[in-house]
Amino acid sequence: MFQKLDFILQKYDELSVTVSDPDVIADQARWQKHIKEMSDLEPIVLKYKEYKKTKEEKEQALEMLADSSLDEEMREMAKEELSELEDRLEDCENELKILLLPKDPNDEKNVILEVRAGTGGEEAALFGADLLRMYSRYAERRGWKLSVTDINDTGIGGVKEAVARIVGKGAYSRLKFESGAHRVQRVPETESSGRIHTSAATVAVMPEVEDVEIDLKWEDIRVDTFRASGHGGQYINMTDSAVRLTHIPTGVVVQCQDEKSQLKNKEKAFIELKSRIYAAMLQQQHDEQAAERKSLVGSGDRSERIRTYNFPQGRVTDHRIGLTIYKLDAFLDGDMDEIIDALITSEQAERMKGE
Repeated sequence: MFQKLDFILQKYDELSVTVSDPDVIADQARWQKHIKEMSDLEPIVLKYKEYKKTKEEKEQALEMLADSSLDEEMREMAKEELSELEDRLEDCENELKILLLPKDPNDEKNVILEVRAGTGGEEAALFGADLLRMYSRYAERRGWKLSVTDINDTGIGGVKEAVARIVGKGAYSRLKFESGAHRVQRVPETESSGRIHTSAATVAVMPEVEDVEIDLKWEDIRVDTFRASGHGGQYINMTDSAVRLTHIPTGVVVQCQDEKSQLKNKEKAFIELKSRIYAAMLQQQHDEQAAERKSLVGSGDRSERIRTYNFPQGRVTDHRIGLTIYKLDAFLDGDMDEIIDALITSEQAERMKGE
């Protein structure tokens, strides 16, 4: 681990010099790339420097204790300091292990959030509205921007389904744990006998898909030329100006015979081929997201749940980590960090076991 940390520290120092180079500064794309690299490494570098400083202080404390001329009072002080430094050193080492874990490539992405009412009728729809508001308030607290892109409401305050886009640094890293079935237990306002009802809503959190660049290679494309047909006069029917392109890996075929020039037809066909393959990739991503959403949210049944919101007891329980907090109102108002932090810590602990 420390060999890797030394390499990261060296890399960071090299980047610090590079970003001050006038030639690099003049190339903004290159400069921005290096600045981002530095920004990604900085938390590890700062924690490693703290570790090294603490280790030096520990060695100094040990030297003090080894000094036979030290009086008893100073010796006790040195022992206390040594104990504190050993605890701090252990904490630093654990934090460094977490910082060195491979990052989820989607963590920094924006989020597509979907909330759907599950079983429970109108009460489930009202709970769906509560969840949407909760995420809106949480986004506000984090300095993110939430915009609802599609909503199907009930007209009396409930939400049957809603889709929102959340833009903000690290949005997916903190919200990805929200996917699944959320169960609520409370007395509906329409319930005259005071009986507690249980209903559910499902949440799906997906990283926002970025634009896909298509890098087509000509060796993957079969080019066929043929005599054009149709309108265009005598010339178009007498030359092999028409072009058919077949993308061998995907089987996508396009042809163009609009131009008299074979070269121009080839250029136009190539643009269309790229567009068709891009559209196919987007459709594949859409299908994969749909499958992912289905796996994330389950059926919306009351029995499938990741979290329970119990109004009579004022508690929120996350069943994945067995954590219960008794501040339901604050949580629904967007104060979600206690449970989200615990979920992140749990995930990190599991990943460290696998390392």
